Amino acid sequence: MGEADDVFRALADASRRALLDGLNRANGQTLRELCAGLDMTRQSVSKHLAVLEEAGLVTTVRRGREKLHYLNAAPISDIAERWISRYDRRRVDALADLKKALEGTPMIKPEFVYTTYIRTTPEQLWRGITDPAFTRQYWGIEFNTDWRPGSTMTWQLVKSGRQLADPEQVVLEAEPYKRLSYTWHTLSPEWAKAFDIDEDYRAKAAAEPRSKVTFAIEPQGDHVKLTVVHGGFEPDSVILPSLGDGWPHVIAGLKTLLETGEPMTTA
Repeated sequence: MGEADDVFRALADASRRALLDGLNRANGQTLRELCAGLDMTRQSVSKHLAVLEEAGLVTTVRRGREKLHYLNAAPISDIAERWISRYDRRRVDALADLKKALEGTPMIKPEFVYTTYIRTTPEQLWRGITDPAFTRQYWGIEFNTDWRPGSTMTWQLVKSGRQLADPEQVVLEAEPYKRLSYTWHTLSPEWAKAFDIDEDYRAKAAAEPRSKVTFAIEPQGDHVKLTVVHGGFEPDSVILPSLGDGWPHVIAGLKTLLETGEPMTTA
């Protein structure tokens, strides 16, 4: 579950580092694709992937019969934020380099995948991603919707009071405490003004197909596994690279709020 000891133990093996290197070159690979680039048996690759997944360094998403493997930056972020003072400068630099690699990796499948574990319940996590009383604290956004599939969503920016409304902003799936999916907000001039986004970038981003985000919630003992998949992008998307900064920050804020009852503070 991404504990520091598990992460360092997973990284200590050269074969597992080779697997991470392979995913860094091309994310979202199947077991067959990973085996093709390594001098290891399928069984060995499977065992090493299991260790990496247990440490949280690799997360998986099913697409029909295929199981796709993605690098996951969450445990590196946790170590950097919570345990940084315990390690010497060379180790810290290595973690920082790996974190950048995990968040900025190219992808075979054009989507962003991020997994973390939160000490909470599925019911409370569901509230955390749907209830304005929570989202306004860690995200600065309130959603106006009944959370029924097909219903429209209005995004209200708490700081500016601006609303992002569009008929194509809709709820796609809603299975309480298990799964939620909706289309991403409209990249309007109002959105760009609120976040000081230049018009050239906004126009390029707005010309892309509308993306969607999915939250998968799975109980894991006294924790809940949260996997965020943001997909629907073209390979040359200008939006996709920015998600490596945006989603980890949002999910870190959600995790802090649910585990401590207080919003995350930033320096």
